[in-house]
Amino acid sequence: MEVRLRGRGAARWVTIGFLAFGALFLVVGLVLAGESVAFQSDAERAPGTVVALEWRNDSSGASRKQRENDEPAAYPVVEFTSADGTPRTFRSSTGTNPPAYEEGEKVEVLYRADSPEGARIKGFASLWLLPLIFGGIGLVMAGVGTALAMVGRRRRRAPAVRSAPTASTASAS
Repeated sequence: MEVRLRGRGAARWVTIGFLAFGALFLVVGLVLAGESVAFQSDAERAPGTVVALEWRNDSSGASRKQRENDEPAAYPVVEFTSADGTPRTFRSSTGTNPPAYEEGEKVEVLYRADSPEGARIKGFASLWLLPLIFGGIGLVMAGVGTALAMVGRRRRRAPAVRSAPTASTASAS
């Protein structure tokens, strides 16, 4: 399948699209990073224990063939006791394959006192994976958009430079 863009207008729209989506993804990544930083600074800390690994295959929107090839991910189920002495259990929203944690493993739990059901394991994936994914995609898209803009700018400037008379051409006539 071949796609051809005609004219400078289409190339400009592609460039603007890459820059706009790149900026949007960067902003989302920065917002998610800010939320992670705010969560960590406000969070209570408690020791926890991984009591189970819940294996799930979350490719709900994928095609049947893709779902058959996908391997399930292990989502840790963690028990901890909040500062008020209440035992609590939560399932991590981040799953991995191979599992990042083992049953019985001790972990540090971060939670807000006013909403302990939103607890997270203090780990790289649960705190920084989404900000890095969105930020990384944003950087790549913005980089492609910037490169396209620079190439387009050079192409627009090149004919003007070539058509200007040079000193040797002007003296020969």
